[in-house]
Amino acid sequence: MNNKIAVLGPIPYDHITTSKGMEIIKYGCATHPVIALAKLMAGTGQVAPVTHIRKKDTEAVRSLLGAYDNILLDAVFDEADQGDVIQLRFVDQNNRLEKQTAFMPPISPKDMMPVMDSDIFVGVPISDYEVPLETLRFIRENRKANAITIFDAHGPTTTVTTTGERLRRFWIERDLWIPYIDILKMNIEEAGCCWFKKEYEADELNETYQELSEADMSDFARYVLGLGLKALYITLDARGCMVYSLDQAGKMKAEFVKSVWVEEVIDTTGCGDSFAGGLAFGLLEDRENYIRAAQFANALGALRTQGTTFDVFRSKAETEALIQLSYGVGAVV
Repeated sequence: MNNKIAVLGPIPYDHITTSKGMEIIKYGCATHPVIALAKLMAGTGQVAPVTHIRKKDTEAVRSLLGAYDNILLDAVFDEADQGDVIQLRFVDQNNRLEKQTAFMPPISPKDMMPVMDSDIFVGVPISDYEVPLETLRFIRENRKANAITIFDAHGPTTTVTTTGERLRRFWIERDLWIPYIDILKMNIEEAGCCWFKKEYEADELNETYQELSEADMSDFARYVLGLGLKALYITLDARGCMVYSLDQAGKMKAEFVKSVWVEEVIDTTGCGDSFAGGLAFGLLEDRENYIRAAQFANALGALRTQGTTFDVFRSKAETEALIQLSYGVGAVV
């Protein structure tokens, strides 16, 4: 097994009520990309989650992940006996109310030591404290020469109040983080928390996020690419995603990659995390094939919606067949 991907983030104990009234209790977040990647990399690579969990969850989490012989558990820590516990109630397919009642410790540079030989680091925090800037800086300064860091903006655009409410926040310290991130992904709502005016009128701040136009997204992408980011992915709900990068002449490219179509959406929890895992797999062989990465990301996001268990994820051959069905023969290059 030649390749190794580290996935940084919580494994929360989730209690989910879907928009159709279905109740689901399972471990979420990092679990989605870890298991999806384990199936894609079977026989060719390893996946290493980096997380903190409660002692009461240790047996169940290790049993769940240990079912895959290429998932490494050296950086699954329970010494602090702290892990995320979250209640999610979907009001429609894409929007949900969230309450958090337990919190994992932040992932520290020390926690990263077992996985620093990884080829790709994927940060999938769901709150602003879980993968701190200090840890991203440590990864950048100590990783292998060709390694890259993928980061999900869901974390720094979400905070937890003292009443357990999980709320949107502006990522005001964004510019301090970008130099330590190679690939940044977010959804359209999170993008509205990342690109903001120098000052607002009070009546402009009535919504939980600022709705960005296509021109706003381009301006935002141009700005963060100018800070050294290699690619920006903004997912557009069921439509697909926008991919922003620079060509060899330094000119920005904005490319739309349509979604992988599914007939019925059963559960969208973990779609963004799965998308991040797809980016990592798509960039393993070619660090600059951003469209290929988007196809794998869209495929994993679509597969995630197809059930309530981790059986929704498929092998590399099956996932590539889905991509070819969606994007045409020869799409996977």
